[in-house]
Amino acid sequence: QRVPAAVWFGPNSCRDRREQRTLIRFKTTLMNTLMDVLRHRPGWVEVKDEGEWDFYWCDVSWLRENFDHTYMDEHVRISHFRNHYEVARSQGKGIFLFRRLKDIMDWRKGTSGKKPTGVETQPARANMNPSGSHDTRSSDDQKDDLPVENYVAQRYVENPYLIGGRKFDLRVYVLVMSYIPLRAWLYRDGFARFSNTRFTLNSIDDHYVHLTNVAVQKTSPDYHLKKGCKWMLQRFRQYLASKHGPKAVETLFSDMDNIFIKSLQSVQKVIISDKHCFELYGYDILIDQDLKPWLLEVNASPSLTASSQEDYELKTCLLEDTLHVVDMEARLTGKEKRVGGFDLMWNDGPVSREDGPSDLSGMGNFVTNTHLGTLSQTGSEWERNIIGSGGGLGPLGRAV
Repeated sequence: QRVPAAVWFGPNSCRDRREQRTLIRFKTTLMNTLMDVLRHRPGWVEVKDEGEWDFYWCDVSWLRENFDHTYMDEHVRISHFRNHYEVARSQGKGIFLFRRLKDIMDWRKGTSGKKPTGVETQPARANMNPSGSHDTRSSDDQKDDLPVENYVAQRYVENPYLIGGRKFDLRVYVLVMSYIPLRAWLYRDGFARFSNTRFTLNSIDDHYVHLTNVAVQKTSPDYHLKKGCKWMLQRFRQYLASKHGPKAVETLFSDMDNIFIKSLQSVQKVIISDKHCFELYGYDILIDQDLKPWLLEVNASPSLTASSQEDYELKTCLLEDTLHVVDMEARLTGKEKRVGGFDLMWNDGPVSREDGPSDLSGMGNFVTNTHLGTLSQTGSEWERNIIGSGGGLGPLGRAV
């Protein structure tokens, strides 16, 4: 159900303790939907080159080169944490399928490409330690001292849930405003990405069957933009509910919530938390025939380029709502549970859904404040309400 959203600020709210800003200087190197949103945001002005900025949606290469040497005022915000890659670490093009153990060993040999070690190039030569005496350890002992490379091998999910005979995965967005304490928002909208070809295990090398990301699918000879390779999450949720019932869908989405939180908690102690930083993550989730979710990948720089008009509208609202949560204008109280399409799901602990259905998670009466795949208010509607209404949300960000 659509809930009108507006914010009421009391005289003692934290808004009074923050400097309100009517002019926001922004900078970005991304020429896609993001630029459209930033340029059309009231009171935001673009700066280029070395001009001073208040908000910078930067790429990761700039972050690596400049973050440690950049002084930031209290109000400044930037779109990545210093070591954002901890939760989004992946091999990129190194993701592929192996049939047999021999394939893995052959691949490992072909990618070594390293300079030969002393053990390999000088097998007959006596090894010397720093004191000048002979090292009498065996070659096997010395191999144990060689650097070890770590890889993650995941068993291929052979029983994906199929719709129309085709495989799909889900793209879900999570916004992290802080790691210490952990404060994370879940976006209600997202999409299911379908493969272009019917699923079969008989063609394991066919990327168009097994890989669902748009970058792969759009290179298919018979790819057509209007063929239906994307569903909005609302449509996907309705489809599952019609097939399996609301309770099964609630359980599935609750399991997905656990994936989001546990993945963030797993890196919470190693992420360099900084009050100037926020991060918009794109989670890729696979569903199997038992309605079990599998985490495929976390993207620290999810694509903000639209592949269709519907995709453009989704990403426009996503980015508008992201800017509402980041709140450069200092209009929020800090107690909101919902801002636009974002729901606060973790605030140094789980956030309860006070108006939710009966508990389905076995946690007593507690139901997490997440509404993935339900109707959400667009960023523009939220903007109009927050500016144009004199009443609105109470201290917990709920309609009053």
